[in-house]
Amino acid sequence: MKNNASEISTYAFSARDQLLLDTNIWLRVYGPAAKPADPRTVVYSKALSEMLAASSLVYVDVLIISEYVNRYARLRHNILKSRSSISPDFKEFRNSADYSAVASDIAGDVRQILKHCERIESEFGTLDIAGLVDEFEKGGSDFNDLVLAELCKSRNLTLVTHDGDFKDRGLNLLSANKGLLS
Repeated sequence: MKNNASEISTYAFSARDQLLLDTNIWLRVYGPAAKPADPRTVVYSKALSEMLAASSLVYVDVLIISEYVNRYARLRHNILKSRSSISPDFKEFRNSADYSAVASDIAGDVRQILKHCERIESEFGTLDIAGLVDEFEKGGSDFNDLVLAELCKSRNLTLVTHDGDFKDRGLNLLSANKGLLS
């Protein structure tokens, strides 16, 4: 099913917009992948500023926060273990004193994200989980992405993402990923 996709860099945000920002967007804006000169960081940071200035409704779900925390921690672990004597085992690292600074950075960024967002439930109790599991079983799909796609459909939310896995999901979508816009 084709998406209703728009280029985020030219989109005019308004107070009527109801947006769900995918984890990859938050990582691009606040996470260790947020490199100021990276074109994706620039476009999504600018878009977030425009959303907030327009008083768009920005939502976040626990799946997104959980993915953000876990992905950020693993990204930082990979960076640190390549540069120092940090344990290559993630669980050992997580239980070390070195993890404290990483956890503090992550917590600060999560607080920033929550400051911009309204919390929303994924409606797990009402989702067709059997159908999602069947689709996941076919391969080629991330289970959390399937849940988020259903959340967007049920709440008529526009998903802001750079993740090509959302191609042809029948969503309202904003992105700078050219593959999602075609």
